[in-house]
Amino acid sequence: MYHPTSTAQWSLAIHRVTGTSVEVWVGTLFPTLKLPERARIRLLDGDRHLRARVIRREDWRRPFSRMKRRFFCVATFRRLAPGHDYRLEFERRVEANQKIGLARHWQRLRSGRFRTLPSRLPRAGEGAFTLGLGSCFYNHRDGGQAAAAYKALHDRGDPAVRPDLTVLAGDQVYLDIGFDSLSLVPGEIRERIADDYALHWQALGSILSRGGTWMLPDDHEYWNDYPFVDSPVPTLLALKVPGVRRIWRRAARDGVRHIQRSPVVESFSLGNELTVCLADLRSHRSERGFLPDADFEKLLRWARRRTSPGVLAIAQPLIVTESRAERNLRSFPRQYARLLDALGAPGHDVVVLSGDVHFGRIASVALGNAGARLIEIISSPLSNLTGLNGIATNVAKADPAHFPPAADAEALGWASRPVDYFTEGGRRGRFFVGTRNGWPLSAYPKRRTREHFMTVSFRRLPEGDVELTAEAWLVRRRRGPAHMPVRAFAEPFRVTLR
Repeated sequence: MYHPTSTAQWSLAIHRVTGTSVEVWVGTLFPTLKLPERARIRLLDGDRHLRARVIRREDWRRPFSRMKRRFFCVATFRRLAPGHDYRLEFERRVEANQKIGLARHWQRLRSGRFRTLPSRLPRAGEGAFTLGLGSCFYNHRDGGQAAAAYKALHDRGDPAVRPDLTVLAGDQVYLDIGFDSLSLVPGEIRERIADDYALHWQALGSILSRGGTWMLPDDHEYWNDYPFVDSPVPTLLALKVPGVRRIWRRAARDGVRHIQRSPVVESFSLGNELTVCLADLRSHRSERGFLPDADFEKLLRWARRRTSPGVLAIAQPLIVTESRAERNLRSFPRQYARLLDALGAPGHDVVVLSGDVHFGRIASVALGNAGARLIEIISSPLSNLTGLNGIATNVAKADPAHFPPAADAEALGWASRPVDYFTEGGRRGRFFVGTRNGWPLSAYPKRRTREHFMTVSFRRLPEGDVELTAEAWLVRRRRGPAHMPVRAFAEPFRVTLR
């Protein structure tokens, strides 16, 4: 017998998916649920049960140190078929209770679905390999809209835009909002961080359970402009207290390591046609750079040794102006220039997937002297900040005009070339996500970019090139009997990668 739960406080998140394996995170981030004596994750092909991973009491782990509540387990299923659809069921064993007459049975807690990676890119006309892209999710006022829109597209949308994998490119939680009014007692700092994760993971549940999800942290997984504490934001002054900062950092790192399970530098390839790299350029920053030397060299090796177009997923974009308020990748000039040099060296195009900046935009520019192009796709936000924090908004602009910056171009021996924002004579690009006006004293006091996510699809062309198609989807505008999210662009963005 199966009795599905309605508490919605259990989580199932599908993490790394390869052509033959999947990693599945299950558990709860809420503090009041009972730790099961026995649970299981079932792997199904359609309705056909394939196998199960049994979870015993001793298998559960705690996501946050020095906290006895909340628990999770990660299971890996191997020997899967490439390019195949599977389902998952997370269940717990409900033991007999003679007093109330319940028989033993399994209770379904959460379910999920995923497709393993294909052995190579699909040909045009045979579908596509699609990445979902989103960032910057603030739970207040979302009301489940982001996950519902994503679920609708994934479950009922055109198969050509159904995400195989999802990249959440930073600020999946906002741990520093309202910090000035929060307790500075160590145990209560940990509880607040854990509670924030619980609420955000509950709201994101229908995204996390559909296809493999790679999560890249940005500063709000820690605090604004992490790891630095020289921000002029008055609400973060308590971070200058060493003890507060130490407890906060430790709990925030637990969330990134045990819940998001973010890679430092990780890559995979689809045949010889496309290679994908995901890099956390936030968690390990120092005054010297955005990555420690060994990890940075690993990233450079991936970039330089490419023999095909590449996709680089990072939490902050490359095509940016210099920022004095808080650091972006240009704030680390040595590593920034070396990364550009490595990306341009093979002569193959590179697609950067990013977030952070609270606007959605697609831009393209020549990269180096070997004929490569940089196509940068930014998707932000999934859900805007509200109230006093709602002033932290942004809109897409055709800026900077040239790339790379003049000093970097000179050092690299490149020309600083015009960036194509696809404006066609106007100031607003055809692939800028639209905006909404704000109203003083409202939840949204300032003009802001509409909440959205993007899909980026890849197909193999007969001549060996790769076709990229990108679309943006408005989270809070849905249409038709299937409640599908509305397209943000008048037409899809298309480019042939070489």
